[in-house]
This record gives sequence, C-alpha cells and structure tokens, in this order.
Amino acid sequence: MADPAWRGRVTAFVVALLLLWPMLVYSEFKPWLLLDPQSLAAAGRFLSDFATPAHSPEFLAMVLRETWQTVAIATAGLTLAMVAAVPATLVINERLSVSRLGTGVMHALPAFVRQSVRWVLVLLRSVPELVWALLFVRIVGLGPTAGVLAIALTYSGMLAKVYAEILESSSAHATDALLANGAGRIPALVYGALPDSAPELVSYTVYRWECAIRGSAVMGFVGAGGLGQRMDESMRMMAGGEVSTILIVLVLLVALADLVSKILRKWLG
Repeated sequence: MADPAWRGRVTAFVVALLLLWPMLVYSEFKPWLLLDPQSLAAAGRFLSDFATPAHSPEFLAMVLRETWQTVAIATAGLTLAMVAAVPATLVINERLSVSRLGTGVMHALPAFVRQSVRWVLVLLRSVPELVWALLFVRIVGLGPTAGVLAIALTYSGMLAKVYAEILESSSAHATDALLANGAGRIPALVYGALPDSAPELVSYTVYRWECAIRGSAVMGFVGAGGLGQRMDESMRMMAGGEVSTILIVLVLLVALADLVSKILRKWLG
C-alpha cells in the first residue's frame, strides 16, 4: 500500500539534508580519514595495548597519587563553591524574602540586589570550568591550584541556582509562618525550608562532586594536575594500557560518588 504521507516525509528528508550538508562541510567532517592505512595501524596498536591495562607497581603507585590529587581538587573546589553558593542562595531565594510578606511584592532595592546577584551567577556558570582552568594556568601556573579555582567559580554559580530552585519548590507554609512571626532568614531556612529539601540538596551536591571529579580529570589536559594530566601524557605516547588503567580508575571514582549519594539519601530519608 502506498504511504499517503510519503511526500511530506521525502520533503522533510530533503530539507534536513540541505540544512545538514553545509554544516558538515564547514565543520570539515571527514570520516573517511579513519580508513587511512596509517591511521588504522596506529589505532590497532593503541587498542591492542588498551585491552591490557598497565599494572606495574610503579605506574599503579603513580595512579594512586594522582587519583588522590584528583579527588582533592574536586573536593576542595566544590567546598569553595559551596562557601560562595550558600550565601548567594540566601540572597536570590525569593521564598526567604521578608519584604514580600503581606503584599506578596518584593521591594525595589531587594529585587535589584537579587537580580544583580543572579546575573553574577549566570556569568560564573556560563564560562566552562575548562576555560577558567586555562585562564588560571596562565595566572598561577601549572598545577592543581588552577583546577580548584576553576571548579570553585563555575560550580558556585550552578550550586546557588539549583539550591535556590530546590528551596523555592519546597512547602512554603513553614517558611512563611516563621518569617511572619519575626524569625530571621537563617532560622526560617534551617527550620522551615531545609528539612523538606535536605535529601534533594544532598543528592545534587554529591552529583556535583561526581561532576567535579570528571571535570578535574578533563582540566588536567590543560595542565591543572590530577589524572587528566597523566592521561594526556599517556595519550601523547599512545600508551593504551596506561590510558585503560586511568579510565578504569575514573569509572571507579564515579561509582564511589554514586554509592556515597545513595548512602546519604538513605540516611537522610
């Protein structure tokens, strides 16, 4: 049986092809280069080494040190991000606004301050941590300090935004009642919004820690230390076994972060 919608399907396919073709041309997408004999030979040698992870005592000791440094970069960066994000959350959270009580409309000055802080947070999270890392490598030099500062800046904007949204989506009854009876913003947060939102806040924070571990590994490629820097060296030498070992360690780190998240959610629940 003939498809009654064949004209529309063919037209959509042709239009999509006409739109996609210039993008492929300007992006210089050339997949046939993968079939070059020299490329195939190099890929074959790399994959054959990759199938056997490197396990010499010296290399494993180095990976252990770099793993600890990667976790330290992620944890220190996330901690600094939280130090900045928590006060910013208190500022931009409209649920904790005292000026809106009664009328429901926020005063002009508090509204201006909140919007200004929101724009600062937008700026911080709009710049990827890899770009911040490149900047700080130029300022403070190679090493983990650049990675810590890059994670702190980017993740402070992310954490503050999501923290505020989680708190604002919680039940407003307890928070409004505390504020209306003269409680300060901190007690209203601790005794009003936080008990209902704590599991989600913890889950998101641990998830961001997991992302920070991956991010610190990526930033190592620009000289920010950790496992990423060692992986970059191994990739340059086409040492597939070393790359395989480092990737296995990264997978284990992400699995550990997921386990920590489950334990904390169960404990808070």
